[in-house]
Amino acid sequence: MKIYLDTADIPAIVRLARVLPLAGVTTNPSIVAAAGKPIRTLLPALHDALDNKGQLFAQVIASTAEDMVKEARVLRQCISDLVIKVPVTTEGLAAIKRLHSEGIPTLGTAVYGAGQGLLSALAGAQFVAPYVNRLDAQGGDGIQMVQELQQLLTLHAPQSIVLAASFKTPRQALNCMLAGCQAITLPVDVAEQFITTPAVQAAIEKFNQDWHSAFGTMTL
Repeated sequence: MKIYLDTADIPAIVRLARVLPLAGVTTNPSIVAAAGKPIRTLLPALHDALDNKGQLFAQVIASTAEDMVKEARVLRQCISDLVIKVPVTTEGLAAIKRLHSEGIPTLGTAVYGAGQGLLSALAGAQFVAPYVNRLDAQGGDGIQMVQELQQLLTLHAPQSIVLAASFKTPRQALNCMLAGCQAITLPVDVAEQFITTPAVQAAIEKFNQDWHSAFGTMTL
């Protein structure tokens, strides 16, 4: 099981990397735009935030397969082992096939259907990213789609991994794990909800009060 952070917030990455077993960081054009830094500057900074150990993902923005491949090569000049995110469109599938033939790892992104995700895996994508909450927001069932995608990959493309994305709650992420996902990427706020449960803090405060009442100190 691998956990990624879906962010370009460097202080948050450093803070959470101290606590969580992070496998790396995923980004997309919106995340990079929000960071306000050129991607060629941002990617090395993100790598440094992970102590040069984690896996990084960055997305192409071109609309044709030829230009997507060109952008992928440019991005890989920044980080040599970068995973290239490619939207699973008609042109995206062609780009994934081409990049796979060149030995460049890809993630098929913006996946809203299990069949769409399977096609990206068959084209050569190492990772497939279903959009859980975004599908829910459109009236679909994100978790069911993930379950179907996981089953399809297990049967027909076992070399590919579901990297579930687009979460608003920890419950959504947990349901994906229960569905068999080998990887998830979490926004910072959802990751923090996993480790900052109010009830836990209340229990600790009660323990401390009882200890102090009995012994008059907060040392062992």
